[in-house]
Amino acid sequence: MTQTDPVSSVFRQEVLALSAYKVANAHGLIKLDAMENPYSWPEDVKKSWLATLAECQLNRYPDPEAAELAATLRSVYRIPAESALLLGNGSDELIQLLLMALPPNAGVLSPDPGFVMYRQISRCLGLNYIGVPLQPDSFELDLPALLSAVERHRPSIIFLAYPNNPTGNLFNAASIDEIIRSAPGLVVIDEAYEPFAGASFLPEAGRRHNLLVMRTVSKLGLAGLRLGYMAGHPDWIEQLNKIRLPYNINILTQASARFALTHKALFDEQTQKICAERKIVFDRLKQLDGITPYPSAANFILFRTQPGRADGIFASLLRQGVLIKNLNPQGGALTDCLRVTVGKPEENARFLSALTKTLSA
Repeated sequence: MTQTDPVSSVFRQEVLALSAYKVANAHGLIKLDAMENPYSWPEDVKKSWLATLAECQLNRYPDPEAAELAATLRSVYRIPAESALLLGNGSDELIQLLLMALPPNAGVLSPDPGFVMYRQISRCLGLNYIGVPLQPDSFELDLPALLSAVERHRPSIIFLAYPNNPTGNLFNAASIDEIIRSAPGLVVIDEAYEPFAGASFLPEAGRRHNLLVMRTVSKLGLAGLRLGYMAGHPDWIEQLNKIRLPYNINILTQASARFALTHKALFDEQTQKICAERKIVFDRLKQLDGITPYPSAANFILFRTQPGRADGIFASLLRQGVLIKNLNPQGGALTDCLRVTVGKPEENARFLSALTKTLSA
């Protein structure tokens, strides 16, 4: 009698074939790998925040609709009145809800390379994920190829990160407009890095029936809250709300996000600092032999090393106490590529010094 592996006999093959998403241990390191805002809050703001949290009734379930937080988001970000709003436990949950709503074997299309969760969750759910390569030298959209793939595969959902992750560039708005007009199903514009880009499709949410605009407060400086939101025509949001788990936005996140958004000027100031540092780091990278940085509208910079050097450079930086993201193992267009988050001036200086030392060794 043959004994069957209980795990493989119970779980779907799509799940068994996946690799888990790995988060690097950053203890004791300068952490420039996860596109986080490096700045904290002034002490007086922290004290006011803690006073707000003290009023939270942890013995009660949170508002299942997070109505006050939703109203704050609408006011602060001027979300169109005709657009419905859906909140998620980070934008990852919103992506998951969208893909869970699709029928078996539905098509999901996105530029490649793009945000890994579009592909990861699609494959986990047994959906047909189609990655359309970006132009290899510039990482711009290959619009003819993408429109051809849309016509051929007729995807239910198209994801477009704006700016794109992990490349950092802002796709041409006219090209995105043409994709929206040509799409047979939904187009989801993922604006996770909007604070650093100065460009958005949010004003069109709710006005174009097949458009959803998704954002997160993580990159703004609230990564620990895990809050994402999505705006679009009420027809779509009504259906997604049916599969959203109740109480998905906990009471501490609701209170903290509402409090933080009353201090938007603080985050705007931090964003300006990050954008100024982004230019400094980019200009310094351009001056290094063997390094090719790509223009970024986000809070990180992708750069290419000389062939075969990315892994060694990554390891050398790690030994010097600096953690960035090694994208070389993903292969394809990201071969020989590394990605660095823009940190505080002193953190960026440490990174550039360590990189210069490594290149000259």
